[in-house]
Amino acid sequence: MTSEELLVANAALSGEVQRSQEALKIALLTVEKLKVEVAYLRRMKYGRSSEQLEHAQLELVGGQLAQPAVPAEGADHPSNVTSIEQARKKRQKRQRTGVRDLPDHLPRRTVVHTPQSGCNCEACGRGLREIGQDVSEVLDYEPGSFHVLRHVRPKLACATCSTIAQAPAPRRPIDRCMAGTGLLTHVLVSKYCDHTPLYRLCEIYSREGVELQRSTLADWVAQAARLLSPLAEAIGRYVVAADKVHGDDTPIRVLGGAGAKARTGRLWVYVRDDRPSGDTAPPAVWFQYSVNRKGEHPVRHLRHFKGILQADAFTGYHPLYEDGRVVEAACWSHARRKVWDIHERQHKLAGTLAHQALQRIGKVFGVEADIRGKTPDERMRVRQEHTGPMLDELREWFNTTLAQVSAKSPMALAIGYSLSNWTALTRFVDDGRIEAHNNAAERALRGVAIGRKNYLHFGSDAGGSSAAVIYTLIGSAKLNGIDPQAYLRHVLERIADHPSNRIDELLPWAVAGELVKATPTTSATADKLAA
Repeated sequence: MTSEELLVANAALSGEVQRSQEALKIALLTVEKLKVEVAYLRRMKYGRSSEQLEHAQLELVGGQLAQPAVPAEGADHPSNVTSIEQARKKRQKRQRTGVRDLPDHLPRRTVVHTPQSGCNCEACGRGLREIGQDVSEVLDYEPGSFHVLRHVRPKLACATCSTIAQAPAPRRPIDRCMAGTGLLTHVLVSKYCDHTPLYRLCEIYSREGVELQRSTLADWVAQAARLLSPLAEAIGRYVVAADKVHGDDTPIRVLGGAGAKARTGRLWVYVRDDRPSGDTAPPAVWFQYSVNRKGEHPVRHLRHFKGILQADAFTGYHPLYEDGRVVEAACWSHARRKVWDIHERQHKLAGTLAHQALQRIGKVFGVEADIRGKTPDERMRVRQEHTGPMLDELREWFNTTLAQVSAKSPMALAIGYSLSNWTALTRFVDDGRIEAHNNAAERALRGVAIGRKNYLHFGSDAGGSSAAVIYTLIGSAKLNGIDPQAYLRHVLERIADHPSNRIDELLPWAVAGELVKATPTTSATADKLAA
C-alpha cells in the first residue's frame, strides 16, 4: 500500500473516530437528560416536596466554600456567659410543669378520686378535712357515634269541622335518602378533605355496627355534588371576577376507558388570593374537571376572565393571551424546579452551576418574603429597586453559562426555559399585584395529590365533576379559615330550600359569622396558606 493510500485510510479512520466520539457525546448527554427526567418523576411521585437548599448556610468565596466562622477570643467573656445562662433559664421557664395547656374550648369531665377510707382517717378514725388538691388533665377521645333522628309529626283533628292539621315533613338534603346532613357531611369531608376512600369509610362504619355499601356512599356523594354545584359555580364566578388568577392542573386516573382500562383526566384549579399584596377580598379556589389536557378546557373555563393569569408555560394557555384580554405571568418556582432537579441529581453538591443558579434565584424569593402583605405600590417600588438589578444580573449569568455548557445538557434546557419565558417571568417587577411564583395554585392541588394516592382513581367522568364541586367548597372554606365540616353541614341544611338567585348568601365568607369560630389550628393553617 502506497503512502497516499495510507494517508487516505488514516483520514477515513480519523473521521470515523471523530464521528463515533461525537455520537458517544450525544448519547451521554441524552442519558444524563433522561436521568434528570427520571429523578424528577420519582421525586414527584415518591420524594420530598421540599426544595429548600441544604447548603443555605454555605457561601462561595472566591470559588471555594467559606469555612465556618471561628469564635472570637472574647467568646468566654463573662457577658457572653451571662447571656448564655439567661437563654438557658428562659428555655427552662418555657418548660411548664403541672397542668398542661390543653385547648380551653374542649369540654371537661371531672373525675374526683377519694381515698379508699372515705372521709375518715385510717390511723385514728377521725374525720378528714381537705387541705388542697392535685389536678392533672388527660386528652382523651371517643370515636364518632351514630344516632337515629326520629321525626314525629302528630296528626291533629278538629272535633267541630273535622279538619286535620299536621306539620309538613322536614326537607332532606337528598329526597328519599336515609342519610342526614351530619352523615352526608362526614362522608364528603372524609373523602375529599381527610383523603379516606369510601371503602375504608364502610369498614369504619361497620365497626360501629352500621353496614353501608360503597355504592350507596358513592351515590350519596354524586347527589350531594349535584345539589351543591350551583354554589361551586358561584365561587367560580367570584374567582374569574378578580384582576389576577392563579392557574394550574394535575393528572388524575379515571376508570371507563376503552377496554375497561383506566385513562388520565385532569383537574384544573383557579385561585383568587391577593392577600400577599394587601388585598382584603376573601380568597377562593375553583376546581374544574376535564377528560384530557387540551387547551380548549382552560380557554372555556376563563372565557369571561379579563386580567392577569399566573401559571406555568403550558401551551394550552396561549390562546388566552392572543387578544391581550389575558396577560401572562409566569412562575419562578416552576423555573427554579428545573434547576433543582439537576442539583438533586448532582447529590446537592455546593459550588455547581445548578447550586449557583439556585442561590441567585433564592435572593429574589428573599425579597418577596420581606414585602409579603405590603401594598402593590410598595411591592413594585421595592422590586424595581432590588429585584430588577438581581434579575438583570441573573440573565447575564444565564447567557454566560449557556455559552459554557452543551446545548443539549439538562442545565442548558433549564436555562433555556427561563430565557424563553423571560418577559412573563419578570412581569411581576413592574406590577405589585403579581406574585413571583404560582405557589397559591400548587398549594390548592396538594389535597388532590394526597387524595389520589389513597382512592387511586375516579370511577367515571361524572365522579371527576363531583370531586371538582366538593374540592371547590372545601378548598375555599379552608382558605378562609373555616372548618369545612361545619360549613358543608350548614350549607346542606339550607341549600335545598334556598332561592337560586340568592346563592351568594351561602358562600363561605358570607356565612362565616354564623358558624362556630374556627379552631386555632385551622386559623394558623389559613395564615400559613396566605404566606
